[in-house]
Amino acid sequence: MCESRCRRMADRDKRPVLFTHIQTAFKTDSFYSNYTVTPKELGRGKFAVVKKCIEMATGKEYAAKFMKKRRRGLDCKADIVHEIAVLEMAKSNPRVVDLHEVYETTHEIILVLEYAAGGEVFNLCVADRDEALSERDVIRLLRQTLEGVVFLHQNNIVHLDLKPQNILLTSSSPLGDIKIVDFGLSRRVDNVGELREITGTPEYIVFLFAAPEILNYDPISTETDMWSIGVLVYMLLTGKSPFQGEDKQETFLNISQVNVDYSEETFEGVSKTAIEFIQQLLVKKPEERINAEACLFHPWLQAEELMGNPGPEIMPCVPQSEEYIKSLEENPIRSLTFGVCRHLDKENGFEESAVEPKRFRYDDSYKSCHEITGEWVF
Repeated sequence: MCESRCRRMADRDKRPVLFTHIQTAFKTDSFYSNYTVTPKELGRGKFAVVKKCIEMATGKEYAAKFMKKRRRGLDCKADIVHEIAVLEMAKSNPRVVDLHEVYETTHEIILVLEYAAGGEVFNLCVADRDEALSERDVIRLLRQTLEGVVFLHQNNIVHLDLKPQNILLTSSSPLGDIKIVDFGLSRRVDNVGELREITGTPEYIVFLFAAPEILNYDPISTETDMWSIGVLVYMLLTGKSPFQGEDKQETFLNISQVNVDYSEETFEGVSKTAIEFIQQLLVKKPEERINAEACLFHPWLQAEELMGNPGPEIMPCVPQSEEYIKSLEENPIRSLTFGVCRHLDKENGFEESAVEPKRFRYDDSYKSCHEITGEWVF
């Protein structure tokens, strides 16, 4: 069903939503001849596993993501190629996880990725009050996240899975810099057609970070990511999920009706401009949400009394050349089928977090639809 639906979508719009050309050459020599792999897994899903590895020639640490090429009897190489293409495009941006190299065997493709030792931002969302981030820290991490999102959006890439598990830190103490990961659900969006259905499975749309347009199968755009940014900021500042209900039905209703608690009790000690920032993102109509670039100039992110020592200047986000984009469209790789594989949330960031949520309930039952993740690097 998922495959046929995606094919119909592609035929209708007459445009690629997955990139099909990459510049990275697949190495076919033995991965284990070049890397030492640690026995402990960083994460696992039905069709992928991530382990820490060390490059023998340099001694550098990486995260190796082993991804099966066929899942449930279907060729899923197209999804992997798309993921690699997006990582290549974002290589110049320091806010996106770096792809080191790629190996291919008979049954799997191995992505050798940057190792982010600080773990998931999710762990900061569930920390006790005395361990929670200060508003100043949230601003710094959010500015960095937005720098990466601006770059993606200017290159017509919508991430579609921005959540705390997919935003990593280079170090935990001291608090490091942001790395955006997991491009398994990312898609190309532009003005040549509408992108609507991205998964074909009902479970995805009842996920805590899904925007109303995903639930309603309305057109998806870069503004869809901005809804997720609003949810992320809400969680970082309050430790609570704005839409979590007692069950999936209630969560669905909360998202559809934009039922958000902005009470003083929930936002105790949080500045008014921070709340106003969230309110400009958690808006039902996508066209009324503030975009990523405008977010960087919002008064809250410019507040000197909260920022303290400001971070590095905003990285210029120059879109890739038309020639580069054209090359992605016109050089298909043989034997690639349209993306028919979806990604298991558990593999978005590493092994299941050992941190038990203390300030909000995170329902793992929403993970059932995805079979693999994008990058997770611990």
